Amino acid sequence: MELVTKYKPIIDRAIQAIHERTFFAQYPEHPSPAIYGEEADKKGREKFQAQVGKKFEELLQGESSKWIGDEESPYLQEPLKISYPSYSVEELLSRADKAFHQWRKVKADKRAAILVESLERVKERFFEIAYATMHTTGQGYMMAFQASGPHAADRALEALAMGYEELTRFPEKTVWDKPMGKYNLTLNKEWRAIPKGVGVVIGCSTFPTWNSVPGMYASLVTGNPVIIKPHPGAVLPIAIFVAEVQKVLQEEGLDPNICQLGVDSFSNMITKELVEDPRVKIIDYTGNSTFGNYLEGLKDKFVFTEKTGVNSAIIDSAEDIDKVIGNLAFSLSLYSGQMCTAPQNFYIPASGIKTANGTVSFDEFAKKFADNVQGLIDNPKAGPFVLGAIQNKNTCDRVDQVENSKHKVVLSSGVIENPMFKNARIATPVVLEVDATQKEDFSQELFGPIALLIKTKDTAQSVALAKEMALKHGAISCGAYTTDPETREMIADEMSLAATPVSFNLTGGIYVNQHAGFSDFHVTGGNPAGNASFTNPEYVIKRFTWVGFREPV
Repeated sequence: MELVTKYKPIIDRAIQAIHERTFFAQYPEHPSPAIYGEEADKKGREKFQAQVGKKFEELLQGESSKWIGDEESPYLQEPLKISYPSYSVEELLSRADKAFHQWRKVKADKRAAILVESLERVKERFFEIAYATMHTTGQGYMMAFQASGPHAADRALEALAMGYEELTRFPEKTVWDKPMGKYNLTLNKEWRAIPKGVGVVIGCSTFPTWNSVPGMYASLVTGNPVIIKPHPGAVLPIAIFVAEVQKVLQEEGLDPNICQLGVDSFSNMITKELVEDPRVKIIDYTGNSTFGNYLEGLKDKFVFTEKTGVNSAIIDSAEDIDKVIGNLAFSLSLYSGQMCTAPQNFYIPASGIKTANGTVSFDEFAKKFADNVQGLIDNPKAGPFVLGAIQNKNTCDRVDQVENSKHKVVLSSGVIENPMFKNARIATPVVLEVDATQKEDFSQELFGPIALLIKTKDTAQSVALAKEMALKHGAISCGAYTTDPETREMIADEMSLAATPVSFNLTGGIYVNQHAGFSDFHVTGGNPAGNASFTNPEYVIKRFTWVGFREPV
């Protein structure tokens, strides 16, 4: 069956989901043997293990005389010794520029179908990607499977579906007939969606696929060739995606260099040379704000960024404070706070928190919170697997620096043993008490398992500080707890002015860290945490230009 016919139902359903914003997932998130097969996990683990120490030879983008690789497992604290073909910036760009003129002439429905086929093939490798993600990022097994596999594939499908819809929003041609009295003026009119040019996707070390595939697939579906420049410490997960795209392209008689992997090393980074080249027109980036701001300042580029931010939790009142604390403690501990949506600043009124069972004082909240975090850490069936491992040693150093600051330590960071990986790099959460007057100490992102319990005059000050942090330093998420409708509306209104989404009163199995494909917009693009939101129309329409032609009949 032709790919366009085969995958039209999936693309149509994805477009429907984008409009409805209700739950939809093309790729099931649970690694169930009933869904993926009894041997899927075992085969995926074995395939990953077989790749360790060897060349990754699946790419179809030309011979290379040099192979490089800097990945290290945070669980083993040993190099993976996987190497990838290395190409010069000129080689990558010249191949992409040549491929552009073939890819841009492929019809939108064919491009979309090719990309869905690639996702269907990636689906067969979700477990392999999960183990690759674990041993490059430090994510726990379940998160690694979900985030780098099904969730990433859904985000890719969302981006390509959004792109396809925008490409087909207007007719390709029409007859334009204007009555002029005794005669009609009749023109044939035609419109073409012209891609902008070569795109570069700059990956991050903690979420190598989830953060990269939206831009990758958005550019590809709109007709732009793409060079994926992964973080040197996390290459393999996204390399598998690229390999599968290349295989489908080649099978369809197209140049595999439409989608390339541009690997570099810590000692020889190519990112600046790559993005500053005039042939590069589109840039997608996830990472620190300093480099993100530099990218946004480049001329004649269409740049989509997700940068750093200071995420807040505002606690005003609650029905059940223990459920609130349990949810927040898990949110802090999940993947050791190494998520762009993890809460950092917890604003609590000095007068305490009103609950159904009376007022809980600031000190009571702090103790309960610390005890809950410690209880999670000490649970041998949960702690090691929720925390995962620390991707970068600099994060451990940051935890030590914070703990040795002037602030009262409510809970010290420590080290626990992962029963499966004795050498895992682990730092448990540190919790500090900070006064609202000490603004300079909570006005920056402290990436990692770090929580600041900030004592405020009242909820109004809590909201004002959370809003100020978002406006000045960016925020991607905000959690809020209140039983008062007027306070809820005040928080929603104030934080919306800071372009920060708010999750209210989460106490069950959903956390402020999580953003769902086809429903939640990830980053708003309205504050310094990033200039783009995936996936909304703006995320795709800037990747191509409508050009019209007309001629008398």
